[in-house]
Amino acid sequence: MSDSLANLRRKISGAGQLRSVVRTMKAVAAANIGQYEKSVHSLVDYNHTVELGLGACFRATNDVPLIKDKKRKMKPGDIGVVVFGSDQGLVGQFNNTVVEFAINKIASLSVKPVVWAVGERVHAHLKDENLPLKSLLPVPTSVNAITFLIGQILAETESPKNHLIVTELHLFYNHPTSGSAFIPITIQLLPLDDFWRKQISKLPWPNNALPQVMDQGTTTLRALVREYLFVSLFRACAESLASENASRLAAMQRADKNIDELLERLSATFHRVRQSGIDEELFDVVSGFEALSKDKREK
Repeated sequence: MSDSLANLRRKISGAGQLRSVVRTMKAVAAANIGQYEKSVHSLVDYNHTVELGLGACFRATNDVPLIKDKKRKMKPGDIGVVVFGSDQGLVGQFNNTVVEFAINKIASLSVKPVVWAVGERVHAHLKDENLPLKSLLPVPTSVNAITFLIGQILAETESPKNHLIVTELHLFYNHPTSGSAFIPITIQLLPLDDFWRKQISKLPWPNNALPQVMDQGTTTLRALVREYLFVSLFRACAESLASENASRLAAMQRADKNIDELLERLSATFHRVRQSGIDEELFDVVSGFEALSKDKREK
Protein backbone atom coordinates (compact mmCIF):
# COMPACT_ATOMS: atom_id res chain seq x y z
CA MET A 1 0.00 0.00 0.00
CA SER A 2 2.83 2.42 0.86
CA ASP A 3 4.43 1.86 -2.59
CA SER A 4 1.13 2.70 -4.27
CA LEU A 5 0.74 5.88 -2.23
CA ALA A 6 4.33 6.90 -2.96
CA ASN A 7 3.75 6.32 -6.67
CA LEU A 8 0.62 8.47 -6.59
CA ARG A 9 2.48 11.22 -4.75
CA ARG A 10 5.15 11.23 -7.48
CA LYS A 11 2.50 11.44 -10.19
CA ILE A 12 0.70 14.30 -8.44
CA SER A 13 3.98 16.15 -7.93
CA GLY A 14 4.97 15.66 -11.59
CA ALA A 15 1.58 16.81 -12.83
CA GLY A 16 1.79 19.88 -10.62
CA GLN A 17 5.22 20.80 -12.01
CA LEU A 18 4.01 20.24 -15.57
CA ARG A 19 1.03 22.52 -14.92
CA SER A 20 3.41 25.27 -13.78
CA VAL A 21 5.38 24.93 -17.03
CA VAL A 22 2.21 24.98 -19.12
CA ARG A 23 0.90 28.09 -17.38
CA THR A 24 4.23 29.83 -17.90
CA MET A 25 4.08 28.99 -21.61
CA LYS A 26 0.51 30.31 -21.71
CA ALA A 27 1.64 33.62 -20.24
CA VAL A 28 4.56 33.89 -22.69
CA ALA A 29 2.35 33.09 -25.68
CA ALA A 30 -0.25 35.66 -24.63
CA ALA A 31 2.46 38.33 -24.23
CA ASN A 32 3.94 37.46 -27.63
CA ILE A 33 0.56 37.74 -29.34
CA GLY A 34 0.24 41.27 -27.98
CA GLN A 35 3.62 42.44 -29.26
CA TYR A 36 3.16 40.97 -32.74
CA GLU A 37 -0.36 42.39 -33.11
CA LYS A 38 0.91 45.77 -31.97
CA SER A 39 3.70 45.66 -34.56
CA VAL A 40 1.16 44.92 -37.32
CA HIS A 41 -0.99 47.88 -36.26
CA SER A 42 2.06 50.15 -36.16
CA LEU A 43 2.80 49.30 -39.80
CA VAL A 44 -0.45 50.87 -41.00
CA ASP A 45 0.75 54.48 -40.85
CA TYR A 46 4.17 53.64 -42.26
CA ASN A 47 2.64 51.65 -45.11
CA HIS A 48 0.32 54.56 -45.91
CA THR A 49 3.32 56.90 -46.02
CA VAL A 50 5.14 54.58 -48.43
CA GLU A 51 2.05 54.37 -50.65
CA LEU A 52 1.75 58.16 -50.73
CA GLY A 53 5.39 58.37 -51.85
CA LEU A 54 4.83 55.71 -54.50
CA GLY A 55 1.79 57.59 -55.78
CA ALA A 56 3.84 60.78 -56.12
CA CYS A 57 6.57 58.90 -57.99
CA PHE A 58 4.09 57.19 -60.32
CA ARG A 59 2.64 60.56 -61.26
CA ALA A 60 6.15 61.82 -62.03
CA THR A 61 7.54 58.88 -64.03
CA ASN A 62 6.43 55.89 -66.07
CA ASP A 63 9.56 53.85 -65.35
CA VAL A 64 8.29 51.36 -62.78
CA PRO A 65 10.78 48.71 -61.55
CA LEU A 66 9.62 45.09 -61.51
CA ILE A 67 6.47 45.95 -63.44
CA LYS A 68 4.69 42.97 -64.94
CA ASP A 69 5.69 42.08 -68.50
CA LYS A 70 2.85 40.08 -70.04
CA LYS A 71 4.97 38.97 -73.01
CA ARG A 72 7.78 37.53 -70.92
CA LYS A 73 7.83 33.75 -70.61
CA MET A 74 8.55 32.46 -67.13
CA LYS A 75 11.36 29.98 -66.57
CA PRO A 76 12.45 27.93 -63.51
CA GLY A 77 13.96 30.21 -60.90
CA ASP A 78 11.85 33.23 -61.88
CA ILE A 79 9.18 32.39 -59.30
CA GLY A 80 9.97 32.52 -55.60
CA VAL A 81 7.84 31.21 -52.75
CA VAL A 82 8.25 32.02 -49.05
CA VAL A 83 6.40 29.78 -46.56
CA PHE A 84 6.23 30.99 -42.96
CA GLY A 85 6.01 28.34 -40.25
CA SER A 86 7.50 27.59 -36.83
CA ASP A 87 10.74 26.22 -35.38
CA GLN A 88 9.05 24.87 -32.24
CA GLY A 89 6.22 22.43 -31.66
CA LEU A 90 3.18 22.56 -29.39
CA VAL A 91 1.29 24.60 -32.00
CA GLY A 92 -1.40 22.14 -33.04
CA GLN A 93 -2.07 22.06 -36.79
CA PHE A 94 -0.32 25.38 -37.43
CA ASN A 95 2.43 24.02 -39.71
CA ASN A 96 0.36 21.31 -41.38
CA THR A 97 -2.32 23.82 -42.34
CA VAL A 98 -0.01 26.29 -44.08
CA VAL A 99 2.05 23.57 -45.79
CA GLU A 100 -0.99 21.80 -47.27
CA PHE A 101 -2.35 25.14 -48.47
CA ALA A 102 1.00 26.12 -50.01
CA ILE A 103 1.48 22.77 -51.78
CA ASN A 104 -1.94 23.01 -53.43
CA LYS A 105 -1.26 26.56 -54.64
CA ILE A 106 2.30 25.84 -55.80
CA ALA A 107 0.99 23.01 -57.99
CA SER A 108 -0.97 25.58 -60.03
CA LEU A 109 2.04 27.83 -60.80
CA SER A 110 3.29 27.99 -64.38
CA VAL A 111 6.82 26.78 -63.53
CA LYS A 112 8.42 25.10 -60.55
CA PRO A 113 9.35 27.78 -58.01
CA VAL A 114 12.31 28.29 -55.71
CA VAL A 115 11.12 27.87 -52.11
CA TRP A 116 12.33 29.52 -48.92
CA ALA A 117 11.08 27.87 -45.73
CA VAL A 118 10.88 29.98 -42.58
CA GLY A 119 10.98 27.45 -39.76
CA GLU A 120 12.32 23.93 -39.34
CA ARG A 121 8.87 22.39 -39.10
CA VAL A 122 7.62 23.62 -42.50
CA HIS A 123 11.03 22.92 -44.02
CA ALA A 124 10.71 19.25 -43.10
CA HIS A 125 7.19 19.04 -44.56
CA LEU A 126 8.16 20.79 -47.80
CA LYS A 127 11.25 18.60 -48.17
CA ASP A 128 9.04 15.52 -48.04
CA GLU A 129 7.17 16.92 -51.06
CA ASN A 130 10.44 17.11 -53.08
CA LEU A 131 10.11 20.84 -53.65
CA PRO A 132 13.26 22.77 -54.70
CA LEU A 133 14.13 24.33 -51.34
CA LYS A 134 16.59 27.18 -51.58
CA SER A 135 17.33 27.61 -47.88
CA LEU A 136 16.00 27.27 -44.35
CA LEU A 137 15.50 30.57 -42.54
CA PRO A 138 15.11 30.80 -38.75
CA VAL A 139 11.86 32.01 -37.22
CA PRO A 140 12.29 35.36 -35.41
CA THR A 141 11.93 35.18 -31.63
CA SER A 142 10.94 38.84 -31.22
CA VAL A 143 9.65 41.81 -33.17
CA ASN A 144 13.16 43.26 -33.45
CA ALA A 145 14.43 40.06 -35.08
CA ILE A 146 11.86 40.26 -37.90
CA THR A 147 13.81 43.04 -39.63
CA PHE A 148 16.89 40.84 -39.99
CA LEU A 149 14.83 37.99 -41.47
CA ILE A 150 13.17 40.28 -44.03
CA GLY A 151 16.58 41.62 -45.00
CA GLN A 152 17.74 38.03 -45.62
CA ILE A 153 14.71 37.26 -47.80
CA LEU A 154 15.11 40.42 -49.89
CA ALA A 155 18.84 39.83 -50.30
CA GLU A 156 18.39 36.23 -51.43
CA THR A 157 15.58 36.99 -53.88
CA GLU A 158 17.69 39.75 -55.46
CA SER A 159 21.02 37.91 -55.59
CA PRO A 160 22.77 38.20 -58.98
CA LYS A 161 25.79 36.50 -57.34
CA ASN A 162 23.76 33.30 -57.07
CA HIS A 163 22.28 33.83 -60.55
CA LEU A 164 18.89 34.31 -58.93
CA ILE A 165 16.66 37.32 -59.41
CA VAL A 166 13.05 36.49 -58.57
CA THR A 167 10.53 38.34 -60.74
CA GLU A 168 7.45 36.72 -59.19
CA LEU A 169 7.20 36.34 -55.42
CA HIS A 170 4.46 34.57 -53.43
CA LEU A 171 4.03 34.50 -49.66
CA PHE A 172 2.20 31.77 -47.73
CA TYR A 173 1.40 32.19 -44.06
CA ASN A 174 -1.31 31.83 -41.43
CA HIS A 175 -3.40 34.94 -40.89
CA PRO A 176 -4.95 35.38 -37.41
CA THR A 177 -8.72 35.75 -37.24
CA SER A 178 -10.75 35.79 -34.03
CA GLY A 179 -9.46 34.42 -30.74
CA SER A 180 -6.95 31.62 -31.33
CA ALA A 181 -8.21 30.86 -34.85
CA PHE A 182 -6.25 31.43 -38.06
CA ILE A 183 -6.55 30.76 -41.77
CA PRO A 184 -3.80 30.14 -44.37
CA ILE A 185 -3.55 32.85 -47.01
CA THR A 186 -1.29 33.73 -49.93
CA ILE A 187 -0.12 37.10 -51.23
CA GLN A 188 1.62 37.77 -54.53
CA LEU A 189 4.07 40.65 -54.05
CA LEU A 190 5.77 40.53 -57.44
CA PRO A 191 5.49 41.36 -60.22
CA LEU A 192 3.87 44.75 -59.79
CA ASP A 193 1.11 45.42 -62.30
CA ASP A 194 -0.62 48.38 -63.94
CA PHE A 195 -3.77 47.95 -61.85
CA TRP A 196 -1.77 48.24 -58.61
CA ARG A 197 0.07 51.28 -59.97
CA LYS A 198 -3.18 53.00 -60.98
CA GLN A 199 -4.71 52.36 -57.55
CA ILE A 200 -1.67 53.81 -55.79
CA SER A 201 -1.60 56.80 -58.16
CA LYS A 202 -5.15 57.71 -57.17
CA LEU A 203 -4.24 58.18 -53.50
CA PRO A 204 -4.76 61.88 -52.65
CA TRP A 205 -1.94 63.86 -51.11
CA PRO A 206 -2.89 64.82 -47.52
CA ASN A 207 -2.33 68.59 -47.97
CA ASN A 208 -1.87 71.28 -50.60
CA ALA A 209 1.96 71.23 -50.39
CA LEU A 210 2.55 68.84 -53.28
CA PRO A 211 5.84 66.88 -53.15
CA GLN A 212 8.74 67.23 -55.55
CA VAL A 213 10.35 63.97 -56.63
CA MET A 214 14.15 64.11 -56.99
CA ASP A 215 16.26 62.33 -59.65
CA GLN A 216 13.31 62.25 -62.04
CA GLY A 217 11.64 59.79 -59.70
CA THR A 218 13.58 56.64 -60.70
CA THR A 219 15.95 56.34 -57.73
CA THR A 220 13.28 57.36 -55.24
CA LEU A 221 10.75 55.02 -56.82
CA ARG A 222 13.05 52.00 -56.57
CA ALA A 223 13.75 52.78 -52.91
CA LEU A 224 10.03 53.10 -52.16
CA VAL A 225 9.23 49.84 -53.99
CA ARG A 226 11.79 48.11 -51.81
CA GLU A 227 10.14 49.65 -48.72
CA TYR A 228 6.77 48.44 -49.98
CA LEU A 229 8.15 44.90 -50.25
CA PHE A 230 9.74 45.21 -46.81
CA VAL A 231 6.46 46.30 -45.18
CA SER A 232 4.50 43.52 -46.87
CA LEU A 233 7.01 40.86 -45.80
CA PHE A 234 7.19 42.27 -42.27
CA ARG A 235 3.40 42.18 -41.92
CA ALA A 236 3.22 38.60 -43.21
CA CYS A 237 5.91 37.45 -40.76
CA ALA A 238 4.34 39.29 -37.79
CA GLU A 239 0.88 37.88 -38.55
CA SER A 240 2.34 34.38 -38.88
CA LEU A 241 4.06 34.75 -35.49
CA ALA A 242 0.84 36.03 -33.92
CA SER A 243 -1.02 33.01 -35.33
CA GLU A 244 1.70 30.66 -34.08
CA ASN A 245 1.47 32.00 -30.55
CA ALA A 246 -2.33 31.98 -30.66
CA SER A 247 -2.21 28.31 -31.69
CA ARG A 248 0.30 27.58 -28.92
CA LEU A 249 -1.89 29.42 -26.39
CA ALA A 250 -4.89 27.32 -27.41
CA ALA A 251 -2.81 24.13 -27.12
CA MET A 252 -1.57 25.15 -23.67
CA GLN A 253 -5.11 25.94 -22.55
CA ARG A 254 -6.20 22.45 -23.57
CA ALA A 255 -3.16 20.97 -21.83
CA ASP A 256 -3.89 22.99 -18.68
CA LYS A 257 -7.46 21.70 -18.64
CA ASN A 258 -6.30 18.10 -19.15
CA ILE A 259 -3.73 18.43 -16.35
CA ASP A 260 -6.38 19.82 -13.98
CA GLU A 261 -8.61 16.85 -14.77
CA LEU A 262 -5.68 14.46 -14.29
CA LEU A 263 -4.78 16.04 -10.95
CA GLU A 264 -8.39 15.75 -9.85
CA ARG A 265 -8.44 12.03 -10.72
CA LEU A 266 -5.06 11.40 -9.10
CA SER A 267 -6.11 13.25 -5.93
CA ALA A 268 -9.34 11.28 -5.74
CA THR A 269 -7.42 8.01 -6.25
CA PHE A 270 -4.82 9.06 -3.65
CA HIS A 271 -7.48 9.81 -1.03
CA ARG A 272 -9.33 6.60 -1.83
CA VAL A 273 -6.16 4.49 -1.53
CA ARG A 274 -5.11 6.33 1.61
CA GLN A 275 -8.54 5.85 3.18
CA SER A 276 -8.47 2.19 2.22
CA GLY A 277 -5.10 1.84 3.96
CA ILE A 278 -6.44 3.57 7.07
CA ASP A 279 -9.49 1.29 7.07
CA GLU A 280 -7.26 -1.79 6.81
CA GLU A 281 -5.10 -0.58 9.69
CA LEU A 282 -8.18 0.11 11.84
CA PHE A 283 -9.56 -3.31 10.97
CA ASP A 284 -6.28 -4.91 12.06
CA VAL A 285 -6.35 -2.96 15.35
CA VAL A 286 -9.96 -3.91 16.05
CA SER A 287 -9.29 -7.55 15.14
CA GLY A 288 -6.26 -7.62 17.44
CA PHE A 289 -8.23 -6.02 20.26
CA GLU A 290 -11.06 -8.55 19.87
CA ALA A 291 -8.57 -11.42 19.83
CA LEU A 292 -6.91 -10.19 23.03
CA SER A 293 -10.28 -9.69 24.70
CA LYS A 294 -11.33 -13.19 23.78
CA ASP A 295 -8.13 -14.64 25.25
CA LYS A 296 -8.68 -12.79 28.52
CA ARG A 297 -12.26 -14.05 28.78
CA GLU A 298 -11.19 -17.62 28.15
CA LYS A 299 -8.52 -17.37 30.83
